[in-house]
Amino acid sequence: MRWKRTIPWGLVGFRFALGPLMVAAALGLRNPQPYFAAMIVGGLISDIYDGVLARRWGTETAALRIADSAVDTIFYLGALGAIVIRHWPELRARLWLLGILLGLEIFRLVFDWWKYRRMASYHSYLAKAWGLLLAAATIAALCFDGGYWLLTAALVWGVAVDVEGVAMSLLLPVWTRDVKTLGRAWRLRRQWKEALRAAG
Repeated sequence: MRWKRTIPWGLVGFRFALGPLMVAAALGLRNPQPYFAAMIVGGLISDIYDGVLARRWGTETAALRIADSAVDTIFYLGALGAIVIRHWPELRARLWLLGILLGLEIFRLVFDWWKYRRMASYHSYLAKAWGLLLAAATIAALCFDGGYWLLTAALVWGVAVDVEGVAMSLLLPVWTRDVKTLGRAWRLRRQWKEALRAAG
């Protein structure tokens, strides 16, 4: 049974390692495109299956969910580092969007730690779609040296995801996992308020 706990954690650790590896490939390899493709696809698959396997095997924990969210950030920061190294002029044109996104990410992290003493782990539908869009944008830029409109779309979508996450954290009085939509967060808040009124 131990392997059922080890494999999902191993997939998270694998994705954690891929972030720095992408930066190393961008710095050290003359033709890193095939390596980028393998790392991005590998990261995407690990992101899907760490949660799927943990749920199927009944080994899902709050710690695994929080680690999954944190490692997603590290993985995509590695991809961002590789884009900075390989395609700085294209990224520089979108620096204002990137600044807004990183500012919101930092604000969310600080706010969630202040309110819940841990990272939020909502895994909303918007966030899942953002992961796919980020993967597509990263593949287009790093593997095909193009498709920069996808990079713009991913940054805009990321801002929307962070705004949704902040709104959820403002609505939810206690740490709650797997809140798929803002509407669901609103309904949970109403249920808690009704329960408090009934108890009072």
